[in-house]
Amino acid sequence: MLRKIALFAPSMYGGGAERVWMTLANGFAERGLPTDLVLSKAEGPYLDRVSSEVGIINLGARGTATSLPGLVRYLRKARPRAMISALSHANVLAIWAKVLSGRDIRLVVSEHSQLTTNAAHSILARDKLLPRLVRWSYPLADGIVAISRSVADDLSSLIGSASKKISVIYNPIDLEEIAAMAVEPVPHPWLIGPDGPVVIAVGRLAAEKDFKLLIDAFAKLRSKRSARLIILGEGEQRNYLSEHVRNVALESDVSLPGFVANPFAWMKRASVFVLSSKYEGLSNALIEAMACGIPVVSADCGGPAEILQNGKWGKLVPVGDSDALAEAIEATLDADVRPNVRQRAGDFSTDRALDAYLMALNPAPAPL
Repeated sequence: MLRKIALFAPSMYGGGAERVWMTLANGFAERGLPTDLVLSKAEGPYLDRVSSEVGIINLGARGTATSLPGLVRYLRKARPRAMISALSHANVLAIWAKVLSGRDIRLVVSEHSQLTTNAAHSILARDKLLPRLVRWSYPLADGIVAISRSVADDLSSLIGSASKKISVIYNPIDLEEIAAMAVEPVPHPWLIGPDGPVVIAVGRLAAEKDFKLLIDAFAKLRSKRSARLIILGEGEQRNYLSEHVRNVALESDVSLPGFVANPFAWMKRASVFVLSSKYEGLSNALIEAMACGIPVVSADCGGPAEILQNGKWGKLVPVGDSDALAEAIEATLDADVRPNVRQRAGDFSTDRALDAYLMALNPAPAPL
């Protein structure tokens, strides 16, 4: 009998890493591999989209930090063949859970962010401490996955000789699911009638996404032509961004609808997707927009340069430059010839990611 693969994450709330874990869990199960999705708290919008073939293990903890006893008990009882964890703080906890469990489990941690960059920008004590915890803990993992070369380089600077354990595996994007969801109806009136171009962005309303910069760039674009801006997502900067929209007098042209379960239908009907982040490990949203077939513009903030192959598939602009961002959006809207971005999105298929993760989980010839 095949032993289980376990995937550990804090929850199934609406972040990029959580979507990746949902996709991987469903993909492993579809291939006939016994799979458990182990969650600190079994909550979040992606939970309903987890396959019925995947076992959902709810540790019932108040948060990730208090998951350690429950995760140790799970590893001792279920004895999975291998486990993958996601998100830096959860990775550190998973490493110590394996040590304390005493079980022979191959543990692969998956890093989704540029830790040193995040620590430099964050005001949170946890984010400041994480690089030190990673330096101490990650060498104890059996394997380390970085979701982009820029993340791998950042990790290498932290963990030194243990960097030989790092492999780069791009996030899986379910292209078939995106294609099916993209044709569903959209309730927003700007995406129904022929009212001019719509710029769209998707992400958590947080400082690192720099949506204020995008609003400023859009204001410059709007001073020259008719256009609308939609930013999908929810987060701590909602009030701040809403106030900024009022300050620049764009209430009638900027919409912040919040988190939507199906952003792909919105993307497909928009004119251009824009990523304005200060830093990104990879950016699922950028790849998903390309899978929807719309042109893209991005700040040159790490992983997006790898996705766009340094500008081959969409314009890259310097981080924090609203003038350059406005010009790139305008040029993209006016372009007569545009790259076939769906072709590049195909390089991030679920099957490629599943194969790569299975190799990381089971480097020996024996099947899982």
